[in-house]
Amino acid sequence: MINLRSEADILGMRQAALVVRAIHDDLRTHVRAGMTTAQVDQRAKAVLEAHGAVSNFYGYYDYPAQTCISVNNTVVHGIPSEEEILAPGDLVSFDCGALLNGWNGDSCFSIVLPGGDEKTMAARQRLSDITEESMWVGIAAMATGKFVSDIGAAIDDFVVAQDPEPGIVEEFTGHGIGRAMHEDPTVFNYRTRGRGPRLKAGMVLCIEPILTAGSQENITLADGWTVKTADGKDACHWESQIAKHAGGIWVLNEPDGGAARLAKYGVVPVPLGD
Repeated sequence: MINLRSEADILGMRQAALVVRAIHDDLRTHVRAGMTTAQVDQRAKAVLEAHGAVSNFYGYYDYPAQTCISVNNTVVHGIPSEEEILAPGDLVSFDCGALLNGWNGDSCFSIVLPGGDEKTMAARQRLSDITEESMWVGIAAMATGKFVSDIGAAIDDFVVAQDPEPGIVEEFTGHGIGRAMHEDPTVFNYRTRGRGPRLKAGMVLCIEPILTAGSQENITLADGWTVKTADGKDACHWESQIAKHAGGIWVLNEPDGGAARLAKYGVVPVPLGD
């Protein structure tokens, strides 16, 4: 069942999404080579506490950390640890969530840490740039399309047009979000045969393409969470949380609602009373 949210509901999710954005802003400022991923996780926890929120990741199916931090060939669900030390040139995806006043926020960004081999860093930055832009292409399709499947089709078309073409990980998808972190509908990151549900006012979706520098094939480690590329090549993950309401769309985790990045696609996000 797809939950259609009221304007008041969307405003509640906006606050949770902005807590996640505050985590991202802190990590962008403070994360550096030499830190352990456990130290990064504790920074996220401190931001959550400062905003009166808790992680919606911690304890989710017994997940043991506040965030998912996926480095280089980790596709998703990297568990922060004291043993994992970030290195110059690493490609790091920071997937973070917040539960605030019963509403969920969930988004992810990626960076390439400075100071590594220039050729490797350039390839990783390209993968991150394509992944990020494919997300914005999907968001624009949510604004202009008629069906949820239009989002995946737009992402697929964008990625296929790249040369060389990254792989699209099909096993992990976007999703609805609200009182639960994962709700209907499934938001595929690739073209599907069916049209899927019609896009309607009240939908709040997480659009989250995950791309690889090689094959999309992956393996899950013995911890039951960490997913690695089967060929050992890099992966990258970006995610945003978007509401569709009577007046248009609004990217809840972006302070400007996504205006700056959507302008090139002719989409003007419409906020509710912030």
